[in-house]
Amino acid sequence: MKTSFYKVKTREQVWGEFQRFPLLDTEEVPLAQGLNRVLAEPIVSKEDLPPFIRSTVDGYAVRAQDTFGASESLPSLLEIVGEVGMGEIPALELSNGKAARIPTGGMLPAVADSVVMVEYTEELDQKSVAISRSVAPLENVIRPGDDFSAGQVALQAGRRLRPQEIGLLAGLGQEKITVRRQPKAAIISTGDEIVPVEQDPRPGELRDVNSHSLAAMVRECGGVPLLLGLAPDQLSELRTKCQQALDGADICLISGGSSVGSRDLTLEVLTSFNHSEVLVHGVAISPGKPTILVKTGEKGFWGLPGHVASAMVVFQVLVRPFMSYLSGTDLSLGEGRPIQARLSRNVASKQGREDFVRVRLRQEDSGLTADPIFGESALISTLVHADGLICIHRHTEGLYAGETVEVIRI
Repeated sequence: MKTSFYKVKTREQVWGEFQRFPLLDTEEVPLAQGLNRVLAEPIVSKEDLPPFIRSTVDGYAVRAQDTFGASESLPSLLEIVGEVGMGEIPALELSNGKAARIPTGGMLPAVADSVVMVEYTEELDQKSVAISRSVAPLENVIRPGDDFSAGQVALQAGRRLRPQEIGLLAGLGQEKITVRRQPKAAIISTGDEIVPVEQDPRPGELRDVNSHSLAAMVRECGGVPLLLGLAPDQLSELRTKCQQALDGADICLISGGSSVGSRDLTLEVLTSFNHSEVLVHGVAISPGKPTILVKTGEKGFWGLPGHVASAMVVFQVLVRPFMSYLSGTDLSLGEGRPIQARLSRNVASKQGREDFVRVRLRQEDSGLTADPIFGESALISTLVHADGLICIHRHTEGLYAGETVEVIRI
């Protein structure tokens, strides 16, 4: 297959190519394995949560009207008729002027409609309590269905499950959940100069930073990395590893070998497979212009820059959204939403491309401040010191100090 180099696409055009790929299959997993997985089906509550009216504080269950007008100088005096035990249905029923001891989470007795916090009470003896502060009806209680009511959609499909969603699913009795399969991402690092991390590099050689950085980013966004090792600048060896990726992974990340040069074999190898189509070869972003996306069968092969900072930035702004797409993530639910900060200094940019500038965040009295970090794309220190990225639009020549910017957290 022949292709011309650098038919540059915008980031939005690259995202548009994702629709050419099918979503990953679904699977059922135990709730205990649900963290960071993406729901494939909506969760509908089969019951009210909570299922009964319960206290949110330690204190006394009362009828609110019996406390109206109570103050420290003129407390309401109520008769204690019993105590609510945890996990039991109280047999008590409160009539006028009655109260019952109740712990946090206890079920309110019949007729009771509120709870007075213990801090605003004083037991005069075993049978009477002074209330020094009035309560309104339903104060310090939660009612059936206050969290979720029966028949309500509790979680939408496409939601990535955090600890709070896991807690909700446990409360709803969901022992198993249907989720998208985790994307398997094969990772190949290319170049004759790259050596394994356990090896001392000779002059002109570098340890393999990219494989491990990219693998960590894959794990961070819910994928399963498959490290296929190093590939020298030889077509046959790189093709063998790409075939391994084709056989055992959903996507493949190849760092290095994506720009112009006689030894750059990535595109040649990827287009040598049957049913291969070059969707992207060149993106209007910096760093990362020579990025490649090839569709081979139903698999996505990414050619990333060899410089580690460039590769990680491209992963953040292109590969991460691609993996989210394959997982069926509904990005409208807020995942990965940027935060706002004030830029501390001017930053110049060239028109015609999006510049992704690394920034360090500082908390000041007026809010968050973003300090730009400058440096070559081969320097991983620029990312180690960074908290996020800001994007300078391709139709502008830069940003001014004091402007509000959106920071993509990394």
